[in-house]
Amino acid sequence: MKIEKFTFNPFAENTYVIYDEGTKDCIVIDPGCYESNEEEILLNFILSNKLVPSKLINTHCHIDHVFGNNFVMKNWNVELFIHKKEEEFLSQSQNIAKSYGFENYKISPKADKFIDENDNISIGDEKLKIFFTPGHSPGHICLYNKKHNILISGDVIFMNSIGRTDLPGGNYKTLVDSIKTKIINLPEETNIFCGHGPSTTLNKEKINNPFLNL
Repeated sequence: MKIEKFTFNPFAENTYVIYDEGTKDCIVIDPGCYESNEEEILLNFILSNKLVPSKLINTHCHIDHVFGNNFVMKNWNVELFIHKKEEEFLSQSQNIAKSYGFENYKISPKADKFIDENDNISIGDEKLKIFFTPGHSPGHICLYNKKHNILISGDVIFMNSIGRTDLPGGNYKTLVDSIKTKIINLPEETNIFCGHGPSTTLNKEKINNPFLNL
């Protein structure tokens, strides 16, 4: 299982392509590509590596994480997976984009399927387990693979920080509870691929992250 990270849009959001080198199956997580050159970067990586996208997943549906939904779904005819509680954010994405001044946002299609705690997402012969981790947003999910020590954390946890909780639907206590029950007890060697900023490990965050003194 391989992971490629791209940082897109003015929010410096991290988009991930996770793929199986043998089968070339891949999933796209949180496509933040807004400008045409960002779309081209994502397109060229997938084409040059002969990958075959099979799923599109949003960890949550804040606007910086869904800018590229339309592009990915139209180019590869994949289904979009979100948590049911993110549906309202997705339906309002065009209005939210305009409120931030993103007039050229290509509206995201509706979700095809809803995912929740303990569901599994397949990539070739590998699987990513879904954790339901609300707090930053009501239907936030993370994706975890124990074999490869991978956690796609979205905006739950960052290097030395955690996701903001002052946006609609956010709640600090809920976010802390998500971290305590779903993340803090994972193996310390778990590699955390964050929705913004650099990747980190759970061990580093236990030592350095002031918000993990739970």
